[in-house]
This record gives sequence, structure tokens and C-alpha cells, in this order.
Amino acid sequence: MEKLWANLHGGSTHFPIALMIASVIFDGLAYFLSRDPLKRDLHAAGFYALLLGAAATLVATLSGLAISAWQFFGEGILAKHHDFVWPAFGLMIGLAVWRLVVRGEATRPAFGVYLVVAGITAGLMAAAGYFGGELLGS
Repeated sequence: MEKLWANLHGGSTHFPIALMIASVIFDGLAYFLSRDPLKRDLHAAGFYALLLGAAATLVATLSGLAISAWQFFGEGILAKHHDFVWPAFGLMIGLAVWRLVVRGEATRPAFGVYLVVAGITAGLMAAAGYFGGELLGS
């Protein structure tokens, strides 16, 4: 059963990382564009990338907890991994909920703040992925 969880975790972790980064890129481009059709499409791509990434982060988190024997903090590299995972997880879920509630009705300044927080979340996701990879070598 442990191998199943390890394979599930290894396969699922790339989705939240890549989709969070893609979401920031799509939404960031849309933020600075003035052409409506392309802007709308980029915002839609950012929205769906975020939602899919948030769904995948649930699978990655559950499988990660299973392979770490349900350690929420851990020691050494696992602790460093979790230092980035938990804030990234909470922020990604929070951002997805915010986007679902607000839909396309956010003001430009509010969406600017969203983009900053989303960029921080993408950085946290990438760092969590780095330290997760370091766990494989330890």
C-alpha cells in the first residue's frame, strides 16, 4: 500500500506546481492586456488552471501525508518540505475559493493583490517541490 501512495504522490505533485505557475502567467498576461477577447480567455485559462491545481493539491497532500506516516511537520528535509507545503496548500485553496466566490467581478486593484499572492503561492509551491525532490535523495 505504501508503494501505491508513493506513486500517487510522485505523480500528483507536479500538477499543482505546474498549474499554479501557469495560472499566474495566464492571469498576469491578462492583467496587462487591454484587448477584451484575449484578456477574457487568458483569465479563463488562469481560473481553470488554478481550480485543477487546487483539486490536484488535495490528492498530493493526502498521498504525501500517507507516505510520511501522517507527520504534519517532520524533521530535517521533511520539515523543510512542510515549511513550504502547508502555506502553499492553504494559499492555493484560499485563492481557488476566492476566485469561485468573486468570479470575474474583482476590481483591478483587488486582482492586483490576488496576483501578488498567487505569485507568492507559486514560489512556495516550487520550493516545496524542490525540497520534496530532496527527500528522494535522502
